[in-house]
Amino acid sequence: MRSLISNRKRFHDLSEAEVLALAISSEEDDAQIYRNFAARLRQDYPATAAVFDGMAEEEDGHRKRLIDMFRSRFGETIPLIRREHVAGFYARQPVWLMEHLPLERIRTIAADMEYEARRYYEAAAARVTDAATRQLLGDLAAAEAGHETVAGDLTEQHLTEQAVSAEDHHAHRQFVLTWVQPGLAGLMDGSVSTLAPIFAAAFATGDTWSTFLVGLAASVGAGISMGFTEAASDDGELSGRGSPLKRGIASGVMTTLGGLGHALPYLIPHFWTATIIAICVVFVELWAIAWIQKRFMQTPFWRAASQVVLGGGLVLAAGILIGSG
Repeated sequence: MRSLISNRKRFHDLSEAEVLALAISSEEDDAQIYRNFAARLRQDYPATAAVFDGMAEEEDGHRKRLIDMFRSRFGETIPLIRREHVAGFYARQPVWLMEHLPLERIRTIAADMEYEARRYYEAAAARVTDAATRQLLGDLAAAEAGHETVAGDLTEQHLTEQAVSAEDHHAHRQFVLTWVQPGLAGLMDGSVSTLAPIFAAAFATGDTWSTFLVGLAASVGAGISMGFTEAASDDGELSGRGSPLKRGIASGVMTTLGGLGHALPYLIPHFWTATIIAICVVFVELWAIAWIQKRFMQTPFWRAASQVVLGGGLVLAAGILIGSG
């Protein structure tokens, strides 16, 4: 019988052979996911990769026990049934969608996988009538529940305090190289380089709408330019700075936002009100840049502030003088 709202079978309509077949395919999928995690993490996070290698071996052992039980009861032909064939069955994200997940998120996904597998085995054990099959499914449910202990043992063996510290340091460094540095460069460029054209247009025309259009064009154009420049300048293979697409997005978006910050006040029709607010926004942006440099780049705050605020102030003054002239 099929579900009335989908073409997938309901769990309660599965035969005992299909329950075992679904468990077999699920263990195969989970083992492959763990191996993909291990392969992806091996170069940068060898200790965590070793944890996932061990978890994949555990899943292989479960699969073998399930196949042996299926063979003894139903023969050699295992029905082709997978998670996506059963309504309401927990889903795994495709591995290719997990390529760029942070390390802690991967560990969380693995913990969720263990929990979901245990719930399936508990439900499956309640469905079957054969004593040996029920015992096996119950044992596997207990094993999945105990995987937290297994993972803890593997963590104790492979993820020493020194290893975790090194991996966390690497993850932070990669985050800074991929997102923070390009984003900070974009924010600085967008905040500073657009000052002159925006304020020159403001003081030359006295028209807030025209000034806004100039600011919007300058911000979007600078964002596109910075994004493409960052993405094309380094493919990340040798420098280790990560995906050029990510860096380009970070740089382009932050460049645009940096320029729009002091362009948006010119949506206010009153010239001096808009200009005073825009100048205040400029100084907030410059101080934010100084804080980001201190927080992520370990630049002393007052040195970063003096450099950014001084440079931004000079560009602002130049724009006002040019526009007023």
